[in-house]
Amino acid sequence: METDRIALVTGANKGLGFETSRQLAHQGILVLMGCKNATKGRAAAKELQKTGLNVKFMQLDVAKPEQIKAAAAKIKKRFKKLDILVNNAGVSVGENLAQNSTETVSLKSLRQTFDVNFFGLVELTRALLPLLKKSDSGRIVNVSSILASLAIHSKEGGMSYKPFAYDATKTAVNAFTIHLAAALAGTNIKVNSAHPGWVKTDMGGPNAPLSPAEGAKTAVRLATLGPDGPTGKFLHNQEELPW
Repeated sequence: METDRIALVTGANKGLGFETSRQLAHQGILVLMGCKNATKGRAAAKELQKTGLNVKFMQLDVAKPEQIKAAAAKIKKRFKKLDILVNNAGVSVGENLAQNSTETVSLKSLRQTFDVNFFGLVELTRALLPLLKKSDSGRIVNVSSILASLAIHSKEGGMSYKPFAYDATKTAVNAFTIHLAAALAGTNIKVNSAHPGWVKTDMGGPNAPLSPAEGAKTAVRLATLGPDGPTGKFLHNQEELPW
């Protein structure tokens, strides 16, 4: 297996981020587990290290620009490049995901959700682009959601779940995916959005049909695409989803 690839996964101490880290590390990739909470992050990394996997904790709150700068500097100093970025960290602030919160979610909650899910994601990605450009096969995976799909929401009889702040941030993430893929056309970097499915996580709840291990598969596949793989797409497993 290859051992010279370096990946950064955000929100990696639990749920989808933890499983994405595990699966990438099983492919011989060194995974930097970006975590907001240092105690939980170190514990998560230690858990995977005990199974022989090559992972390392990295302090990273994507809503804090100083931590983004510090993480980029550390990766540059130690590794000189980055091969994979999985933008997994995400929140839903002040919303019930099962309801239409368009009229009720506060502007404060809307801003807080955008700070993590969109602005932090964009800032981190742009900070790491110089390192990704040094990779022979840079891969950026933006973990999105089918709730981001304007095409599906606008259909008669479409999704009843409409948590406005969460959905709007993920739609913005999808726009970033399309635009960044176009900006990087002709390079070795591929950029895609991943819909993990409805997954048993803190956000997805206990009734979700998929385990975190199953939900992580799409992001892992996109993170390890070959040279003929897609870019600028919105995917769940092998299925392309409508924007």
